Amino acid sequence: MKASDLKQHIRNVRDFPEKGIVFRDITTLLTKPDAFNRSIDLLLDAVKGQQIDTVVAIEARGFIFGGALASRLNAGFVPVRKSGKLPADTLERTYSLEYGSDTLAIHRDAINPKAKVLMFDDLLATGGTMEASCRMVDELGGEIVSCLFLIELAFLNGREKLTHYPVQSLVVYDEE
Repeated sequence: MKASDLKQHIRNVRDFPEKGIVFRDITTLLTKPDAFNRSIDLLLDAVKGQQIDTVVAIEARGFIFGGALASRLNAGFVPVRKSGKLPADTLERTYSLEYGSDTLAIHRDAINPKAKVLMFDDLLATGGTMEASCRMVDELGGEIVSCLFLIELAFLNGREKLTHYPVQSLVVYDEE
């Protein structure tokens, strides 16, 4: 199974979360063990040969893949969560969404200085979520080796916010 073959396992849900949006639903991919396992293998292939000490994944769907990637890479796992969800001292960053703003948080002691960090999220849309997460990791002294995504909505130009980092995506949608 190639990366492009994963598209057949991703459900398109029209008008979610609001009218005019086509939501790319990965829950259908997750229910198929072959597709789910192959997607993890393909994500690992994308970073093969890179030194990675820590995988940082963004809530919530990013955790599903991020934990598996960290385990297979023998790396630490660090969650980025919404504000108020982490129990210890956090660094926070507010960013813009297509329809509002949100705030993300990471534990201040989660990233070792000079750690080689793989950033992961399931979807790259406008890039705001990943950009905010990368800025926090940068501020904590981590060295980002790659921003990795299962899906990229290329027509939303999210890569433009991530020009300081290598960006890789498995499944790319060029149009809505």
